[in-house]
Amino acid sequence: MKVAVEAAQGVRADAPPAPAVGGARAAGELGLSRSEFARAVQLGLVRAEPSVRGGSAGYAQAELDRVKAAEGFPQALRAQVETVAGAEAAGAVLGISPGRFTRLARCGHLTPVGYRINRYRAVVWLYLAEELRQFAAREPGMLRGSAPPGDRELMEARADLRPRAWRARHVGLLLRRTADPWERAAVLASVLPEEEVRGAVPDPAERIMLAALAPPPPYGHPQIPAAAVVAAGLLRAGPPDEVDWYRTSLDFALTGARGQSKSTGERGPT
Repeated sequence: MKVAVEAAQGVRADAPPAPAVGGARAAGELGLSRSEFARAVQLGLVRAEPSVRGGSAGYAQAELDRVKAAEGFPQALRAQVETVAGAEAAGAVLGISPGRFTRLARCGHLTPVGYRINRYRAVVWLYLAEELRQFAAREPGMLRGSAPPGDRELMEARADLRPRAWRARHVGLLLRRTADPWERAAVLASVLPEEEVRGAVPDPAERIMLAALAPPPPYGHPQIPAAAVVAAGLLRAGPPDEVDWYRTSLDFALTGARGQSKSTGERGPT
């Protein structure tokens, strides 16, 4: 009876799920440009299907339908992924000068969401426009008047917290996209200098596996060698306390990953 009813309704109990679609088709269905779609995936607004290592990501139709069913689609989604590049454009969103914006960003009050390298091999930071508007509404006092003492100290020390803040955000977003302990360990290893990874992972086979599981460079990472060298420096932790934090996090992740391998008898993600 159940089979007959399903046949009458045009449904098969053993029908396979609809195949995942590629990024270009998914972006088109959501009405996003390539860069907007990449940002939506980065931020976890659109979730990719698990993919075979080395293969391109796919997106389930059910996931695309979920995104399209959200209130305010598509305008709300576009607003969430809108970015501005550089201090002049970002300052305009806040209604402040590029110099003041640079000070706020260098002192860690605003976190970049991405970067690009211009023709002069200089880093141009990207910011979410919606986050800038939220900051203006939340901290109007920061947009006027003199810099607070903490900012003045950082400025005197010529500090720039933007690379570190971006790395923390980037790593956090990557960790949110996987629960597998080996993949999480690979994310943390990817941000550490090579000598730190060798110290944390003495087993060469484990290092090879972590390298294979390492996330690709973020969208917008340059392909031109000279620019890629500049951008590569953004991907690695720099200050000693930052390196120590990621090294400790990697040690913790490896403990869990090795424990999983011991319990399952298999090495690597499950």
